[in-house]
Amino acid sequence: MMRVGALLSAFLLALAVASPALSQDAKPPAGKEAEKATDLPEPRTWKVERSGTFAGTKIDYAVVAHETRLKNDKGEPVADMFSIAYLRQGVKDPTRRPVTFLFNGGPGSASLWLHMGVFGPRRIDVPSDGGNAGAPPYPIVDNAQTILDVTDLVFIDPVGTGYSRVVGKGEEKDFLGVSEDARSVAKFIRQWLSDNKRWNSPKFLGGESYGAVRTAAVAKELSKGDSWVSLNGLLLISGAVDFATLDFGRGNDEAYWTFLPSYAANAWYHGKVPNKGNFEAFIEEARRFALDRYAPALLKGNRLTPAERAAIVKELARFTGLSETFIDRANLRVSAARFQKELLRDQGKTIGRFDGRYTGDDFDDAGETFDNDPSYYGVAGAYTVAINDYMERDLGIDMDREYKVLGSMWNRWNWSVGENSSRNGYIDVTPWIGQAMRENKDLRTLSASGYYDLATPFFAKENTLNNNGVPTERVTFTYYQGGHMMYVNKPALDKLVDDVRKFIQAGLKQE
Repeated sequence: MMRVGALLSAFLLALAVASPALSQDAKPPAGKEAEKATDLPEPRTWKVERSGTFAGTKIDYAVVAHETRLKNDKGEPVADMFSIAYLRQGVKDPTRRPVTFLFNGGPGSASLWLHMGVFGPRRIDVPSDGGNAGAPPYPIVDNAQTILDVTDLVFIDPVGTGYSRVVGKGEEKDFLGVSEDARSVAKFIRQWLSDNKRWNSPKFLGGESYGAVRTAAVAKELSKGDSWVSLNGLLLISGAVDFATLDFGRGNDEAYWTFLPSYAANAWYHGKVPNKGNFEAFIEEARRFALDRYAPALLKGNRLTPAERAAIVKELARFTGLSETFIDRANLRVSAARFQKELLRDQGKTIGRFDGRYTGDDFDDAGETFDNDPSYYGVAGAYTVAINDYMERDLGIDMDREYKVLGSMWNRWNWSVGENSSRNGYIDVTPWIGQAMRENKDLRTLSASGYYDLATPFFAKENTLNNNGVPTERVTFTYYQGGHMMYVNKPALDKLVDDVRKFIQAGLKQE
């Protein structure tokens, strides 16, 4: 049984073993089954043409919102997958024009966060300083930072999110799972490449939060079967790909030391440690302490001498801003939930989980954990408004159903992945990234992390990618003054899109 109960909330924001189902050689259904298939409404498409200036380049582009019908190996409909694509017009040679496929996480989240927060040509403008976005109306502005100057964009809503849904002969269980979900997304990508005649375009794949797990799983699915899809780059945005680094359950000490540098960053931000020096140098100190002294101390356990234990307690207090008494009583192990509640307890405040810059007021200041995450409820309403308003009023999309921003499918998710991709009951898809990169000499990975992310800490991803057969000479690690959604901070947004733009440009073959 996978030990994921304590981890499920790690990917609530992002904040298809699909059925043998999804083969390439689908044949039309016959007889009564054909009649039943015709009862389904035809997939719908909305297309508008737009123009904008991005990174100093004027771009004419088409926006194509489309339902892609996925079929099983009998040619029977099983799902309609919704996507919004941004395609530059007037491109004469598609082999010179990259396409980037993007999704969010959850599992259960639609792609609105990356779409309306980072890469789309319109974006929601929320406070950069960790302030609550409040009530509507919200500013939805032109996004000069979009990377349409260097790549076409396809935002994918996996089945069960957004407008994507199970239809016909499909069943929910065919799509709700690590492998099931990945197979349906891979099927969609292959079908999109054929429909748009883009098989020979440079291809990038990326996701945020659980979307990093999906990125690894989809890359694995694309490199098997009868229609192999080679990729140029993977984007892992605020993701954790080894769940052992997230679980503070008894007996698993890995999360405590991998979270420590993120605790240090948040303590620095809130002035709970001396913060007049160099931030990056302080974080590097925290990394070194976590790896060289804290992790071994946890391994030694009761074999620590009193002097050794006291020294570790003192250093933990120096990096976290928590009292030595609290750390000692916690047996050297402070979970993220406790840290979020304890750091500003003397001010009657809690800090955010997705972004520790945010603060909230709880009903009970003496509680063990916060009532809710202020970095989620501080922006969730604004993003939900943004995607619905943009689709309905700007693009003219008139669906007869609700756009599901964040569903509850995670509690029905199949976390079993088989093979050797889990250890000690924890899912770890990093070996899939390593294998994909070893088998494709040109495949590169960008790991983007926010310093104040207390859901998927940056140091966890660093360690995971350095320890699973991943050729790290082809991995670019980037860091931002923000949290899980680092892009809500405008300076971090600017840096993120600049880093992604450079990553894509560097991943193109030169002739």
